[in-house]
Amino acid sequence: MLDTAARRSYFLIRRTGFLLIKSQAKEISMKTIYILSDSTGETAERVIRAALSQFYDGDVRVHRLFKVTSQLDIQNALAISVSTPGLVVYTLVDPHLAEVVERVAEENGLITVDLLSPLIYSLSRYLGAPSREKPGLLHRIDTEYFRRVEAVNFTVKHDDGQETRYLHKADLVLVGVSRSSKTPLAMYLAHKGYKVANVPIVFGIALPDELFEIDQEKIVGLLVDPKRLVEIRTSRLINMRQSPRGSYNDFQHVEDEISACRQIYRKNSQWYIVNITNKSVEEAASEIMRHMEMNSGAEF
Repeated sequence: MLDTAARRSYFLIRRTGFLLIKSQAKEISMKTIYILSDSTGETAERVIRAALSQFYDGDVRVHRLFKVTSQLDIQNALAISVSTPGLVVYTLVDPHLAEVVERVAEENGLITVDLLSPLIYSLSRYLGAPSREKPGLLHRIDTEYFRRVEAVNFTVKHDDGQETRYLHKADLVLVGVSRSSKTPLAMYLAHKGYKVANVPIVFGIALPDELFEIDQEKIVGLLVDPKRLVEIRTSRLINMRQSPRGSYNDFQHVEDEISACRQIYRKNSQWYIVNITNKSVEEAASEIMRHMEMNSGAEF
């Protein structure tokens, strides 16, 4: 058994897909563990690392063979473990591929551990539902989650004309008069993964120069019927316990705002225009997303 000092001498080194557990104790033969994964293999490696921490004897090399998605991939991967024998640990959600691993491993005298199937089977029985059998879902969920968090943070910082210096970093920019649903739309789209900035169109005040320096096809102009806008603004003033009488919700003033807004949109023909008068936030957002996906080819 190793003394305390020797135990403390162990350290991990990650190098080009290998995980090495080294010891300054006497040299013994190196052991190899192969991970076969239809995704990145990161989850399996973390589990193996946790298990290996319970052992102190010997050098162990963990070799990840990832993106194993076909029978040919399995044969090629196991050919490596045959030439340099080792323990084969696999995480394959496709039961047919798992069967192939067991068959080929048995033919070549390899020891295997199915890390995922027993858990999926037990969960399926407990939940009363079949698994989706799609590789990489955990990694994709993590990626999408952090992308959306980043999008929401960006959108909050670029609401209502803030930080126009960074408009070029936005996936899309919403422009429109006050109370034309810019912020609700921006936040809804942010939760779908878009980095959204919104810039108000204020009657008599020029739009920021930065707006015209970015890709103009990223800009979405919002329109709303003047009568509906008067209703929205009047309701807003009442909710804020302010006088509902003034230019902010005066019909003629609002009509002039919308007229000026239309002139801006006509002048900038590359902008995509959405009339939100009779649309919910979800409907308007869906229209914008369809337009953006057609332009960029990306799915959100």
